[in-house]
Amino acid sequence: MIEDFTRRSVLATGATAVLASAVAVPGDARAAETAAPRSRERLAEWRFHPGHAADQEQDFGFGRNQRTFAKAGNSTADAAMAKFDDAAWQAVRVPHDWAVALPFARPETPAGKDMEDAAAAHGFKAIGRAFPGNSIGWYRRTIAVTAADRGRRLWLEFDGVFRDCLVFVNGHIVGRNESGYAPFAVAIDDFLDYDGGPNILALRVDATLGEGWFYEGAGLYRHVDLVRADPLHMPQWHSVVRSEVGAAGARVTAATEVFNSGAAEASGTLRRTLIAPDGRTVALPDATFRVAPGERITLDADARVIAPVLWSVETPKLYRMACEIVVSDRVIDADETRFGIRTLRFDAERGFLLNGKPVKLLGTCNHQDHAGVGSGIPDALHAFRIAQLQSMGSNAWRSAHNPPAAALLDLCDEMGMLMIVEARLNSSEEEAMGQLDRILRRDRNHPCVIAWSLGNEEPQQGTDKGARVTAAMQAHVRKLDPTRPTTFAFDNSWDRGAAKVVDVVGFNYRTDKIEGFHQSFPTVPTYGSETGSTVATRGAYANDAAAHVVRAYDTEHPWWASTAEAWWTIAATRPYISGGFVWTGFDYRGEPTPYAQFPSISSYFGILDTCGFPKDNFYYYRAWWRPDEPLVHLLPHWTWPGREGQPIEVWAHGNCKEVELLLNGRSLGRKAMPRNGHLAWSVPYAPGRIEARGYNKGRRVARSVRETAGPAAAVRLTADRRMTRAGGDDVAMLRAEVVDAKGRPVPDADQMLRFSVQGDGAIIGVGNGNPTSLEADVASERRAFHGLAQAILRVGKTPGPILATVSAGGLKGDAVRIVALRGVS
Repeated sequence: MIEDFTRRSVLATGATAVLASAVAVPGDARAAETAAPRSRERLAEWRFHPGHAADQEQDFGFGRNQRTFAKAGNSTADAAMAKFDDAAWQAVRVPHDWAVALPFARPETPAGKDMEDAAAAHGFKAIGRAFPGNSIGWYRRTIAVTAADRGRRLWLEFDGVFRDCLVFVNGHIVGRNESGYAPFAVAIDDFLDYDGGPNILALRVDATLGEGWFYEGAGLYRHVDLVRADPLHMPQWHSVVRSEVGAAGARVTAATEVFNSGAAEASGTLRRTLIAPDGRTVALPDATFRVAPGERITLDADARVIAPVLWSVETPKLYRMACEIVVSDRVIDADETRFGIRTLRFDAERGFLLNGKPVKLLGTCNHQDHAGVGSGIPDALHAFRIAQLQSMGSNAWRSAHNPPAAALLDLCDEMGMLMIVEARLNSSEEEAMGQLDRILRRDRNHPCVIAWSLGNEEPQQGTDKGARVTAAMQAHVRKLDPTRPTTFAFDNSWDRGAAKVVDVVGFNYRTDKIEGFHQSFPTVPTYGSETGSTVATRGAYANDAAAHVVRAYDTEHPWWASTAEAWWTIAATRPYISGGFVWTGFDYRGEPTPYAQFPSISSYFGILDTCGFPKDNFYYYRAWWRPDEPLVHLLPHWTWPGREGQPIEVWAHGNCKEVELLLNGRSLGRKAMPRNGHLAWSVPYAPGRIEARGYNKGRRVARSVRETAGPAAAVRLTADRRMTRAGGDDVAMLRAEVVDAKGRPVPDADQMLRFSVQGDGAIIGVGNGNPTSLEADVASERRAFHGLAQAILRVGKTPGPILATVSAGGLKGDAVRIVALRGVS
């Protein structure tokens, strides 16, 4: 919240409202005389320039003398002042991560092992204490303010800034934030010029110190909004909507805050309308109120929904609650809150229950990071990542190890992806509790959120101190959201400390210990909070430690982890295990494992690589997480020049009852597919065609073919979407694949691929999934890695056609046409 004020609850009077599927109330039946004055403006366009953590002159004078903070409005930071000329600064669009554009580097030897480890943890990007010239960033922009805004309340809402952030308005420091992940708001109306002068926002962001042991990026990597409202208004995160589902329908309760920031007592009426997924509406009882100056009140009401449409992973239907503050028949504030009607429960015997039915959590853990853009992920890229996991059969996401972006939660609501939201700090001190408070208030209306995680492998997890800290956090969760359980990701001490506090106990990797725990503690719900952790290089099928290459069979993993098959066989066959979250869905920058040395710059844990290209284990999960859809997947590729007659280890992932393997049309026999397992053969290599055929009840239902490829001849370009939205924020994901003259993928292709755009669009980043690649991300060219590369095309503001092309020396290029439509996603 922007400020803390005394609260009192006001119960709305009148009969309980009823929303029935057969009766509709026109949406404009109670329309007021004027449009709502509240406005929300997304501040996407900024100017950016690096500062310097150790040189005040290069940091635009910040801290150049002892009096930096002596006088309000005179910060001595040149870039914070309205008269400063930023015309030479880089124009950037938020979400923006300046670290992803930095070079790869290792700290100089005198920096010491700690800095070397920190550099590896953050993907060897030149940021942090060893690189003070790259660790400060300044952002500036103007906002339009007129005399009509005088007397209104204006505030900025930041969904996430990495990391320490000072917010300036016209030279005044108006806000501070030290969390890289928690949202925060800053009131700015006192500091504005309403008489025609410029109004300058400036941010100094310090990413010298990190919060995680993984790549975190730097800067305005999540959205920023400017909100304007009447002094009598609903504040940020003003409403919480809850539902109870029973045989007669659902009871929906709503609590809405109203804040009087004016100087005199105010009165009015709060009007609320529920809007069903099909557009049908019902008005909740009006709540009349009087509120003293500087006071915040809460207004409660409820409604009964007959035959509600329940939110689920299969039918992610959303309701809305429209709120209006009306004074003298005039709407002075209006806003909407989205929510879903559903029930959830973790049961010690039946696992996770959604709407009363067991749903196995088929989850992955994920950091916020993608090739080409780092942590500055556009909304459409979030949607792409969700869709990639859902195509594998995944239904759940653990945001590890920090709260996710609001945009990601919105998309999980819309697309039916369950979410565990995790606090960054397991602490009960004031700053950590303030972060937890903001996370809870922002996220508690999202139907996708199924639990609040209060810690991950904390040093204090098994101690009395850990129990006290976690209990204090849990008490605050209970206060703000009693509808969801708390959890904790433990790597030990499942029977003591914080494990005695939280509602659901998470097991990191020790999936084989859950059965014994369940026998000892049969009333405690469990799940795998981190599971698996097979490491693999996409497209590689032999280990090469010198080259930092790991084979992509489901065999390689760190000492603490297991294969995909090992953990899933346990979780799949025990209904009391709610499911699990694989570490990880995607490869991520930093924490390079199993090779912690340069030039490995990312982890190898992902089921998909940093671009979202599937590794072979993707198809193991796809087989058993979507068992009703027949699948067989054959690995490896079948292009092995010079290995004629030598044995090749051939695997088939799949869910068919039997799989037959054929080499150049000759059957090598059928094998029964073990439940939750895989099949393997040793096949002497002969060029040509190897094929796996899947059979159910004797009928062929699936197949997978690998053919020996010839020399690279062309590049094939595709896009995840052909229809996009104009406006400057949408992106399309371009996939480039090197093929031979017959269109067969070339598995070892590594040609340099160059991307270009005709029309209103631009390539904003590239990648190839190679965990040792030191090529630039912010570029328009990239070498193929095992035949593949990716480019991210940002759609411009102008509707119309966009032509994306790819070319490579000596190869036939390709193009794909994308259309940007006004107001259509």
